Amino acid sequence: MSMDDTRNHGRTAGREDLSLADRESGGGDRTVWNEKEEDLSGDDFRLEIENRMKNLLWTVSGDYSISMKPDAALFLRSREIALYEGIRQGAFARYYDKDQVGLYLIKKIFMGAGEKSLTVVSQLCIEEAVMDKICAERPGIPSIARKAFRDILEQEYEEMPSPNDMVSMLRVTVLGERSSGRRLERTKRMEKLLKILRRAADARDTMALIRVIDDLYNAAADPLFPVQKGSLEAVLAVTMEDLTEYGWEDYLTEEVYEDALEAYISQLSAQALSVEDQQITREMEDKRKKKHQIITVSPEILKKTYSYVELNYGKTYLSKQEQEQMNRRFCRGIHSGCSLYFTEGILKNPVKRNYQYEYARRLRNKNIYLYHDRYRIVQKNILDLTRLLKKSLVVRSEVYQVLSDRGTVVPSRLWRVGRSREGRLFTRNLKGDAVDFVVDVLIDASGSQMNRQGDVALQGYMIAQALSNAGIPCRVMSYCTFWDYTILHRFRQYDDPASANENIFSYTSSSNNRDGLAVKAAGYGLLSRSEEKKILIVLSDGRPYDVILNRPNSENLTPYYGKEAVSDTAAEIRRLRSQGVSVLGVFAGEESDLSAEKVIFGKDFAYIRDIRGFSRIVGRYLTKHLEADTE
Repeated sequence: MSMDDTRNHGRTAGREDLSLADRESGGGDRTVWNEKEEDLSGDDFRLEIENRMKNLLWTVSGDYSISMKPDAALFLRSREIALYEGIRQGAFARYYDKDQVGLYLIKKIFMGAGEKSLTVVSQLCIEEAVMDKICAERPGIPSIARKAFRDILEQEYEEMPSPNDMVSMLRVTVLGERSSGRRLERTKRMEKLLKILRRAADARDTMALIRVIDDLYNAAADPLFPVQKGSLEAVLAVTMEDLTEYGWEDYLTEEVYEDALEAYISQLSAQALSVEDQQITREMEDKRKKKHQIITVSPEILKKTYSYVELNYGKTYLSKQEQEQMNRRFCRGIHSGCSLYFTEGILKNPVKRNYQYEYARRLRNKNIYLYHDRYRIVQKNILDLTRLLKKSLVVRSEVYQVLSDRGTVVPSRLWRVGRSREGRLFTRNLKGDAVDFVVDVLIDASGSQMNRQGDVALQGYMIAQALSNAGIPCRVMSYCTFWDYTILHRFRQYDDPASANENIFSYTSSSNNRDGLAVKAAGYGLLSRSEEKKILIVLSDGRPYDVILNRPNSENLTPYYGKEAVSDTAAEIRRLRSQGVSVLGVFAGEESDLSAEKVIFGKDFAYIRDIRGFSRIVGRYLTKHLEADTE
């Protein structure tokens, strides 16, 4: 199918969706997807829903170049909300510049606005601005909108919000009036807010809509914002230099902010930035967009990289001298020109509460939410794994008798005296050593883990919690590479109490990964421990990848990816094993990368398709090594 055929197919499907939507006004609960829903399931069902949501957006907007991230789960929550969301986004893109509004939202949050409140306010203003226009053209849309508003009220507001939360009160009032078609009781302040909101319907251009959003946010959420944090003019005056200082360009990856940032970066050439700022931006964009390429930067820019690392990952817990010693020890060969950075994270040791701090805090909350959502599964895995570990430790600590040439005489063996060369006429009691173990958990925190970030955090937490319950010393760290720094984020130290395991929920993923260097640095700490039995567990996706950021005149010009990176990581694993460290790879990636995982870890790796089988698979490996000396 040609590109034109594909586009025409999309237009036809979009017209079909919208004509069905227009007929919805008299069709009860019937929705645009009912006709095919019974024939679809699983991935096919999800793809069909996403395709139809895109077609709705394209048809309403009239622009088939618009990108959209459809949420099929929204359809399962409410068909009407999903259908309305596609219509609303399409209408917004048709009448206004969504990138310009997105840029304003970024800058407003950068200046200190509350993300949640600003998002609600902007959605209300956008709906007010577009709905009358689109409903005048499509008679079926008002019915869909009313049903969507009712579902939102029923699903999100089981009880009335606090009167002090004016943004939520405003949303409930607007949705209630739009869904019922009648005026609700209002306070004087609510009247004032609704009066500001109604101005959105008259917004003739994007800048006029932004002014309404800004005025409504200030009035409803933060009346002191213009005085304490800045007027709208001050918000719009935020530059790329301000954002790059805080590392926003690598971390704004969610919802409206991602598309807005792309638009912002594309407009850089029109901005009056300094030559240095433009050079920094070009290099960061090249790193993000071009794979397998070497980036060489000037000494002036390199001076700023350390401050970027501090801002984005928190202060290091090592002294300058200790860091230099670690770099001299490990950053050689294929890793020459690289650096190591040891930290306990931006949430524990921030330079300042910048956007990255708020981003990390939001992701931590998401990980904690996922933990509570899967609480029973997680606790069962922890309980099962703890039971397996304790059972193995009991086997090691049991007192058992062996024949010996000294000890307690065994009368039944005395007949051997003078008749046999076997001199073991005695028994001795031996007791195993149950505490001679230490475990390191190393977690891949590169951007490729972003889609399964919560699952990876739960896996690390379950291992650490079970080891703590069994009284086995354990250290947990994550690793990623930001520019030429490999970041080792320590969540818990070996002898920390079990409560420190909650720090693992601060796990975030970003940038690249230099697995060989991370394994080498983690192994050094593990080998320095006095315990006889040492175990390293690596949670990774089997794809070491890092684009080199070269210092001027650097001799190392080899990007770290493909066979070379896999071979380097495998060599570090073999080196640790030759020094008595047992290494287990827990695969947390795509099935297509399994071959690389096998090369790196050999037979000692676990592929966990379902988190419910986590304790059984990992427990089998750990108990094998815990019981090895008793066999």
